[in-house]
Amino acid sequence: MRTSIRTAGAIALAGLLAAACSGSRAASAPEAADLSGKIRLVSYTNCDDMLAGLRGAAEKNVTQWGFGEAVMFMARDAKAMDTMAEGKQASVPEQAHSTTNVQEAGVDEPDLVKTDGKRVITVNQGVLRVIDAATRKVTGTLRLVPEEDSWFPADLLVSGDRALVLVQSGGIIPFGALAKVRPGSDGPRYMLVDLSGPPKLLGTLSTRGSHVDARQIGSTVRIVVRSQPEIAFPPPKPDATPQVMLAANREAVRTAPIEAWRPRFEVTSDGRTRTDRVGCDQVSHPDEFTGTSMLTVFTVDLAGTLDAVPPISVAADGDTVYGTDNSLYVTSNPRWWFRPMPIDDAPPTPLDEPTSSDVAPKIEPTASPAEEVTVMPEPQITPEEGGASTTATPIPEQVTATSKPQITPEEITPRPTPTAPPERTEVHRFDITGTGAPRYVSSGVVPGRLLNQYSLSEHAGHLRVATTSNAEVFGGPAEKSSSGVYLLKADTLAQVGAVTGLGKGERIYSVRFIGDVGYVVTFRQVDPLYTLDLRDPAAPKVTGELKISGYSAYLHPAGDGRLLGIGQEASAQGRTLGTQVSLFDVADPANPRLLSRFHQQDSGSEAEWDPHAFLYWPQSGLAMLPLQNYGADWRNGSSALVLKVTDGAITKAGTIRHPGVTGRDDAPAPDPSIRRSVVIGDTVWTFSGLGVKVSDAATLADRGWIPFT
Repeated sequence: MRTSIRTAGAIALAGLLAAACSGSRAASAPEAADLSGKIRLVSYTNCDDMLAGLRGAAEKNVTQWGFGEAVMFMARDAKAMDTMAEGKQASVPEQAHSTTNVQEAGVDEPDLVKTDGKRVITVNQGVLRVIDAATRKVTGTLRLVPEEDSWFPADLLVSGDRALVLVQSGGIIPFGALAKVRPGSDGPRYMLVDLSGPPKLLGTLSTRGSHVDARQIGSTVRIVVRSQPEIAFPPPKPDATPQVMLAANREAVRTAPIEAWRPRFEVTSDGRTRTDRVGCDQVSHPDEFTGTSMLTVFTVDLAGTLDAVPPISVAADGDTVYGTDNSLYVTSNPRWWFRPMPIDDAPPTPLDEPTSSDVAPKIEPTASPAEEVTVMPEPQITPEEGGASTTATPIPEQVTATSKPQITPEEITPRPTPTAPPERTEVHRFDITGTGAPRYVSSGVVPGRLLNQYSLSEHAGHLRVATTSNAEVFGGPAEKSSSGVYLLKADTLAQVGAVTGLGKGERIYSVRFIGDVGYVVTFRQVDPLYTLDLRDPAAPKVTGELKISGYSAYLHPAGDGRLLGIGQEASAQGRTLGTQVSLFDVADPANPRLLSRFHQQDSGSEAEWDPHAFLYWPQSGLAMLPLQNYGADWRNGSSALVLKVTDGAITKAGTIRHPGVTGRDDAPAPDPSIRRSVVIGDTVWTFSGLGVKVSDAATLADRGWIPFT
């Protein structure tokens, strides 16, 4: 679920509204955190064992609303992405070209546009197009989804003459569009396309659930999908009380078959469709799990077929994916938690007496002294809690027609207010060496919440994880928020070191790890850019801090000792003022300096939460990002900002604009916003929902326009 994007953007927007005072100071390495909550992942022995475990966990976590509104998850994190290097390029010696801005070199990520320097492949509004880079002509098109599904988000991965189109379901329906729910449109679809001639659909993998993310190494793609149990909860009667609704839902869970949890998928090829489910022997689970979510990893070789490798599943939640050349990490951020409305303090309806297991145990929140650098200890969760949200009242086990009211003094007195579930992030690591099914390696847990995939980095046998705890945007008290970086052994995910106390009263807005150095930006009113020395995993430490106005939402390497930051300028009260691009000198980790800054008033950029939208071409110092001007007509307000970056300065080279939208106001129209930029030879290609513009890379003069008709 590309979340990434878009929840990261929504969280960022929420953070822009903060306007309270708060100080921050450099941190030092504390004692090791208590991570006794390190989790263990084991396989089920058979389907009966799997059904018993999943039923029991899900029954504790189902609500009167089922698995929906009351069990809310962070969106699959935001997919903020970019490169430490430009990534491995295809072998096209005759024409240099940029590639997708990815986090790790050699590990490709899905995006709207792919190019090998000879051809450009793009997917827009459900149509795949192949464009010849030399003639700038569309040489092939293929409609992949019906027009009524054309607004579904879609991305590409390409290897040789094969493309995998990743079509997500749902999303925001454009104004004027007619939403039609059809079989097969309620889950992500992965379409294998042959590009050797006119684009031809070879097969489709359809799943039930939500797309989380995918990574590609060579021709092998790993796809992560999250699904909920397929349980039909009884519709509530108009006069049903919350107790009755919840009891009925629990009964539905208790009687659900194993197929309700086993992830379902369909493979269509050569006109034939095969429906299957993940085998019980391919499902693992941690010691603690909710039973309300399943993660499935599909493996697709773009040079082969869609179903050559059996998928594997984990009874766990997940929203963020990070990959290296041999490891795939899937993490689960803590669930959103809203203080539940008391069900009722009046005498209950005729229900059986609740059992002790139904009473929500109290979890004492942890807190750190406001002016000390500390490690947030890992909250302890008892097996009865199962890592789940607590409920407001005791809940009966079953409903019978002949039951009599059982009223006790405890039931008619006010009940204690439940506390939020502990803030912690679970991390699962899979070995993805080779082309077969991934192999589970280990799991671990750290306090707090991730911002996005850039909060994770594997280096020299260790995983670095940056999180924020008690952030106000997640319902915590502003003065208690704090961030930290935790270092775990990659093979066991056991913690070996940590540095916390970063940005008291603030939260993380961007993270970048480059070799043995980490960069963390926190923000509330000013932007402290912290530099971290991570050479000794057991004793990481803060070496420098730079405070400037505004913040950087994305950090990008820009040569030896240089770092680019893309974000927002802000007033002294923390109010955002428009897009800001900063050039930092980080050659001396103890003394980071601001060298230059470009500010565009009253504007924002998709690159702030989706670094795929950012282009940096070191050969010429060209940097590009989409720009949306606030207050401008949405039909004409988008442009691509072109900057020139030197060793010590940022200057504006110009802007590139696309035509505006014409048509009826009540009809859905293509998005005129420029989304991506690509360098091919001496030209720059910019992409929007309307078409592609080709411009001279040196002068920005128009070279051609390729409309999407």
